[in-house]
Amino acid sequence: MALDAALAAQLKTLLTNLKEPVELIAAYDERPKSSDLRELLTEIASMHDLVTTREADGDEIGTRRPAFTIQRVGAPEVAVTFAGLPLGHEFSSLVLALLQVGGHPVKEDEGTLAAARAVTGTHHFETYMSLTCQNCPTVVQALNALAVLNPNVTHTVIEGSLFQEEVDARAIMAVPTIYLDGEDFGSGRMELSEILAKLDDVTGGSGAQAAVAALTEREPYDVLVLGGGPAGASAAIYAARKGIRTGLVAERFGGQVNDTMSIENLVSVPHTDGPTLAADLERHVHDYDIDLIKGQAASGLTPAGDDGLITIDLASGATLRARSVILATGARWRTMGVPGEEEYRNKGVTFCPHCDGPLFKGKRVAVIGGGNSGVEAAIDLAGVVGHVTVVEFLDEMRADEVLQRKLRSLPNVAIELGRKTTQVIGDGTVTGLIHEPRDGGDQVTTDLEGVFVQIGLLPNTDWLRASDVELSDRGEIVIDERGATNIPGVFAAGDVTTTPYKQIVVALGAGSTAALSAFDHLIRTSAPAEEQDVALV
Repeated sequence: MALDAALAAQLKTLLTNLKEPVELIAAYDERPKSSDLRELLTEIASMHDLVTTREADGDEIGTRRPAFTIQRVGAPEVAVTFAGLPLGHEFSSLVLALLQVGGHPVKEDEGTLAAARAVTGTHHFETYMSLTCQNCPTVVQALNALAVLNPNVTHTVIEGSLFQEEVDARAIMAVPTIYLDGEDFGSGRMELSEILAKLDDVTGGSGAQAAVAALTEREPYDVLVLGGGPAGASAAIYAARKGIRTGLVAERFGGQVNDTMSIENLVSVPHTDGPTLAADLERHVHDYDIDLIKGQAASGLTPAGDDGLITIDLASGATLRARSVILATGARWRTMGVPGEEEYRNKGVTFCPHCDGPLFKGKRVAVIGGGNSGVEAAIDLAGVVGHVTVVEFLDEMRADEVLQRKLRSLPNVAIELGRKTTQVIGDGTVTGLIHEPRDGGDQVTTDLEGVFVQIGLLPNTDWLRASDVELSDRGEIVIDERGATNIPGVFAAGDVTTTPYKQIVVALGAGSTAALSAFDHLIRTSAPAEEQDVALV
């Protein structure tokens, strides 16, 4: 499969960053995808003198077909393997693998790099992904980087749709799904630091502990931003532009934006998608002197003491300190809270139709929720799955009329209004959904294999409930017009706050407001008392 001219030109330019020769070792079968892969690898090899390609000798790179290994010439332990054709969202993973195997440095903070190199024992990771999954590249690229950094670790990336028998045998119903040494390691988006921490728990290693120690030893920040969505990125950029020491902690850079496929209301940007916007935000953050710490989540906040420093505890055990803090931890998917939902999570219950939809090709699924997100999910899924049932609690759907008209025009969609879901049932994986009339009545069991939950978001503030930060009845952080909370030096922005409109453009502005307010706070608290009543502009 030949790349389009623009993509080919971009890749050829990027390959000028190669420092070491790499070899593309491929294994093919009779399927059309093998012909596409052969054409792609031949084209890549023609782009740079340091890239060559050849066919594998027997099972040299394993038994999966089509597949290929990117291997450093003279250092075969530096390698990653792709089973399938890494295009779509995974094209960036292919490019990064080429560059990193070819000697281009892995971009991670020093603590994470040290932890990756400290992993002991021999380990093989397998990641099942789909080309439409926005979350998969984060995991694929993290494990590829680990395999490049540590000769004890190998990694194979598997395109699930090409290896359906494996997917069925392992009952994989969500991507990304990771296997470690043949055993289920986990599902969902994970940064490298999260993977290392979990690997430590599984193997009893010490790599993550080294990263925790390195984090705790960092000097205090003037502004520490918690959250890597639009609000957090904007806050960090505005703070850094003031020339003050700025840190940003993000469990998942981009936040919920990563799960949005189409964005058409970001002023001056007629159209983009979530993963693209998240990548653009991260690139912009890297333009400034911002200490970016990914894969870490906050677990506690202690107001400033006599030293004037606010303390942030991280779930990993690390501790950070700052003169001011901006809380921009965003929101997460709301769950149904019914029996079977948690038991069958990633075994048929999922929250990302774009990621996991292809795994349900030809099957029967339900979408819970009749708002814009639910109806958009149902429309997308209808083009892939066998049948979609939309279950809405209210007597009418709340989605925009244009979406409702589109949904009702689809032949393989049923709409159940005024229905309450009471249980997800299954036998290892989901087999059905039990629901009943909202106001009471007989229960009905709908036979299906997948349940996509689309019923809104909850603010990520559980970790603040034991703190003195004021929260609303809905768990949102209470702020004033400046983004200030009730705690001196603590500000907040974005979907996690009481701001009524949860929009990307609103979050961007709120982040900049919080950063400017934090800067104002720093100047006022460090200025002589007689100057602190002077308005700062």
